[in-house]
Amino acid sequence: MTRLLCTLLLSLLALAVQAAGFTANVDRTRLSEGETVELTLESSDPTLFGKPDLTPLDGDFEVLGTRQINQLGTFNGKNDRATRWIITLQPRQTGFVTIPALKLGEAHSAPITLHVQKAAKQEKSASKLEPVFIEASLDQESVYVQAQAILTLRIYHSVSLYDDSSLSPLQMDDARVEQLGDTRTYEKEINGVRHGVIEVRYALFPQKSGVLDIPPQVFSATLVDPGSDTAYQPFGPRPGKLTRVNSPRIPLTVQPKPAEYPADVPWLPARNLTLTESWSPDPKTVRTGDSLTRSLMLMVEGLSSAQIPPLPATQAEGLRRYPDQPQVGNKVDERGIVGSREEREALVPTRSGRLELPAVNVTWWNTRENRLEHSEIPARTLEVAINPELESGPAPTVETQADGNIPRARLWPWQLACALLACTTFLGFALWWRARRQPAILPTAQTGPSPRTLLDELRRACQSNDPHATRQALDNWARQQPETLADMAARFVPLSDAMDGLNGALYSEAGQHWQGEDLWKAIRALPTPQTEQQATLEPSQLPPLYPR
Repeated sequence: MTRLLCTLLLSLLALAVQAAGFTANVDRTRLSEGETVELTLESSDPTLFGKPDLTPLDGDFEVLGTRQINQLGTFNGKNDRATRWIITLQPRQTGFVTIPALKLGEAHSAPITLHVQKAAKQEKSASKLEPVFIEASLDQESVYVQAQAILTLRIYHSVSLYDDSSLSPLQMDDARVEQLGDTRTYEKEINGVRHGVIEVRYALFPQKSGVLDIPPQVFSATLVDPGSDTAYQPFGPRPGKLTRVNSPRIPLTVQPKPAEYPADVPWLPARNLTLTESWSPDPKTVRTGDSLTRSLMLMVEGLSSAQIPPLPATQAEGLRRYPDQPQVGNKVDERGIVGSREEREALVPTRSGRLELPAVNVTWWNTRENRLEHSEIPARTLEVAINPELESGPAPTVETQADGNIPRARLWPWQLACALLACTTFLGFALWWRARRQPAILPTAQTGPSPRTLLDELRRACQSNDPHATRQALDNWARQQPETLADMAARFVPLSDAMDGLNGALYSEAGQHWQGEDLWKAIRALPTPQTEQQATLEPSQLPPLYPR
């Protein structure tokens, strides 16, 4: 029985390895009736030979063309070989059509489902279709201000074109325009005539309400003249006909922000919004002084990352916060842009007990269902345990009388303290009176390292970019100064900013990338205290303290 289980396990592992070396993907999953799609099969396993079996495609697809690409490269001293088969397919029916799993040797690719939509009826007959024409369409006729609208331009050509074709850029004053992915090329059969298609998609974000006119774009290209006998000259004129076609002007209705949307929150019109939270390490076991990393991820479908506002900062008593730089990004899919924003922060509890973290709430407008929605991360309670290395033990108990709750005070400690205070006061007065009669006070010899030595140690720590060594050297140097480190930071802003960066590096994962150059420059540029400057620049108008 054990041998049989081992054999089955090895067989499953072998199949998994083979499946990982043979993959399948398409350039798009949504297409119209009569259009073609490119299926790419790739094998990175050098033990797989031959060609994939395309027989399962004959039922639902028409195979229009197949080409093979072999790639050979070197990575880490090893030769990597990859083989690709690019197959042009045309679905035979509409609806949801599945590309079945294809076989290469003993490996199988994963099936892929396509959505084939019914093509709109052509208004022109085949005899009236131009050799080159443009279709422009919007995914919706009306959008909210700053929401996404997708403009799709399809350039159809029934004749061959030279590679000098160009499309004018789409520029609009009242909208922000972003192109969605690269230009697509495929084929489509219209009224029995096969056309090449050049597809370009744009994401439009209107910036004000009203009617937005999308201007026409100009496509220019040189048509190949199949009947021309003139020899082609690389640096001469094209032996064909130059053509220019314009896309239609399309109006887009832009609705204003709804009246029920709150006025004190950022405007977020989106198809979908997802707010998630993650912690590292687990916040259930945390002690005083431990560093917790909290990550908040916001995924917004229909908005770019530049339109996503910052999330509210974590504010809780007894908790220090050190935020990192937010990570933003955009992803393009069939429905447009999906923006993301990730904010990470290091949280350090400064006391034990129960800490209450407030809820994180994001208000947004659902453009699909036209309603106000809220995405929220619930409030969280942190149970912070005592760290013996940072917190002292419990305070000593107070003795009480046997017949009541009033504490029994001991008088002799207070009497002794008052006597010592009186003695030291009289002694200090006597020393002051004696020193006042002396001509001068001799300077005492300095003990410990000199300020110059401590400054050199601080410079070496900053140049080594070590935050922990820099913090220790900074504290040692500050003890030799006439004012505290907090006073120096309060009157010199560059030093305050550099100290904030040093503290953030000590309690966040970005500490290994900290640079000490800014802190060293701030120390070198630290001005002299105003009182000392006035004492050195302006002569004193008061009489001498000890006249001779």
